[in-house]
Amino acid sequence: MRQRILIVEDDPKLAELLKSYMEKYGYEAKAAEDFGRVLQEVAAYEPHLVLLDVNLPKYDGFYWCRQIRTVSNCPIIFISARAGEMDQVMALEYGGDDYIAKPFHYEVVMAKIRSQLRRAYGEYAAPAERKTAVEGLTLYPERMELVLEDRRVPLTRNECVLLERLMRCHPRVASREHLLEALWDDQTFVDENTLNVNVNRARKKLQELGIENAIETVRGAGYRLIATWAEGDRP
Repeated sequence: MRQRILIVEDDPKLAELLKSYMEKYGYEAKAAEDFGRVLQEVAAYEPHLVLLDVNLPKYDGFYWCRQIRTVSNCPIIFISARAGEMDQVMALEYGGDDYIAKPFHYEVVMAKIRSQLRRAYGEYAAPAERKTAVEGLTLYPERMELVLEDRRVPLTRNECVLLERLMRCHPRVASREHLLEALWDDQTFVDENTLNVNVNRARKKLQELGIENAIETVRGAGYRLIATWAEGDRP
């Protein structure tokens, strides 16, 4: 499978030149089309690397870098006509991996892309972090953390297990038996009341992110996650 690169550059001629150059080297490349929905484009395209301009319409590249980091750990290389030291510091502080000042040589861009891809996905790369995402809400089981945009809340082990099962079942119903089995380990027996308590705790963690009415009780069946935080899916 060819590695995918998303180009977030509002100069259409430059974006097309970068795209053609990357394709010549065997990569799959796509230029972002809606600079107000960069996060959605990242979620839909699932790039292995993002090439990100700083000066963009509406929100700048620093803002989008922070947003991308809520859903992806892929390498992010900034490209910008702003060559000041503080711009480069900000790019790295906000989650970027490298910074290239314009004007640049395309061979330098390609060398940095290859370097970042080797580091992220080559034989010496660390194993990819496990995550589950639904409509921009992301669960990181290994961190026991739930993230929505720039907000995050820590989870207990049971909250994490419960939310992961609900998110993986979305939009289907997760049966009570399925959830009880997930919460039950060799040392701890989980009964119906314990499941109810854990569901209520998970609801409170969602509320800390500003999410209301997202875990629906389906009588006689179990529970269902509803993406009430997403546009067009609010009750």
